[in-house]
This record gives sequence, C-alpha cells and structure tokens, in this order.
Amino acid sequence: MRIGLTYTGTPEKHENYARWLHQGEEDITVVRLSAEGGDIAEYDALVLSGGVDIHPSLYGGGLSYDEAPVAGWKQERDAFEKAALERAWAEGKPVLGVCRGLQLINVCCGGTLVQDLGVQGDEIHQNRPVDKEHGVLIERGSLLYEISGVGGWINSAHHQAIDRLGKGLRANCHAADGVIEGVEWSSREGRPFMLAVQWHPERMYVRGFRDRSLYAAIRDRFIEEIKKSITRS
Repeated sequence: MRIGLTYTGTPEKHENYARWLHQGEEDITVVRLSAEGGDIAEYDALVLSGGVDIHPSLYGGGLSYDEAPVAGWKQERDAFEKAALERAWAEGKPVLGVCRGLQLINVCCGGTLVQDLGVQGDEIHQNRPVDKEHGVLIERGSLLYEISGVGGWINSAHHQAIDRLGKGLRANCHAADGVIEGVEWSSREGRPFMLAVQWHPERMYVRGFRDRSLYAAIRDRFIEEIKKSITRS
C-alpha cells in the first residue's frame, strides 16, 4: 500500500504525518510528493498536508490581508497539489485533507476562503506559539460522525478557513464560533472516499491527544478505505 503525502515544508512536520499514517504497519509505504520532485508518483491514496496559504488567485481573494505570508505564496505547490487531487479523484483513489488540504479541496470545488480570521478568531484557532485546543460539534449523519461520533476536542493551528463551501461538499463539523472544521462529499454515492479536517490529527497522534477518535479513528478508516480501493481495482 502506497500513500502519497504532499510535502508540508519541513522534514519534522513531514515525519509527523508519516508516523501517524504508518504506525508500524509493514505494508504501508508513505511516498513524499512535492512540486520539486517532478512527476506525481504512483500511489494508492492521497494525503494533502498543511502548510503555507493557498494563492488568492485560485479563489478570487485579495493579495493583501493581515496574515499574508511574509515570504509570499508557493504557487508551484498549489498547481502541483491541485493536479494531484484531480488525478486522485479521476482515478477513484481515497483522499484525506489536513488543514491547508481541506482548504485546497474546497477551492478546487469552487469554494472560497476567509483570508484571515482576525484577532478574535486567532484567540480560538491560531497557534501562537503552540497549537490551540477547542471543541468541535460533528453533524449527525455525516461520514465523520460515522467514524468518530458526536464531537470532542481538537488541536488548532490556522488563521484561514472556509468561507463559501465548494460544489458537491458538505460541512461535517463546526467550532463553537461557527468556523467549518471538516468537509466531505454531500453525496457519497459513486464517489471515492474523501474526508478533510481543519485540525492536525498527525500532531494529535504524536502528542497522545486525549480524544483518540479525532485522529486514530480517522486514520484507521482511511487505511481501511485504501485497502478496499486496492481490492476493487
């Protein structure tokens, strides 16, 4: 089983994802995917990792906002990951999005982003200097509810969020302030597995976070869906 993992920007953060996905299972290989690596490698499923803001041109946003990246955006990463996502969907492969990954999925479906949550939002969501923690309420009847139950506590490290939801998507959970914290297909029929969350389950795993269902159960269901996808192909 080969899982394509987009490169988040630092070896340490990349390794957090790899450990979370691998968890000692010998038949799992995590393949690093990056724009610098050239062609998109062969893999059985795709994980879109967190990282730098998506370029505003992809969703009609402005180039100036309070927390715009000091070093600019990485448009080559945007293009590479958009192509990887579209290929995964075209080939019916399972997809899991984390933080930026959730935002990229939304943008690729025609949605938009809140470019900066502002001072009040940062009090709940932004990591300064460490991840924040807050509760989420998961929508009954959603795939995420099926996987992990009604809700619990998550970590948080983002200053952007979904504004207008993309076509074909549904929000499956929210923070207390209304920020969308997860998305999935509005209709799963005839579509490959797809789930995206705004938090960082890979860091929850490394830290041994209290609510295991919001990182362990998500990972386990993703692996299960990959196995089913391989069997069908």
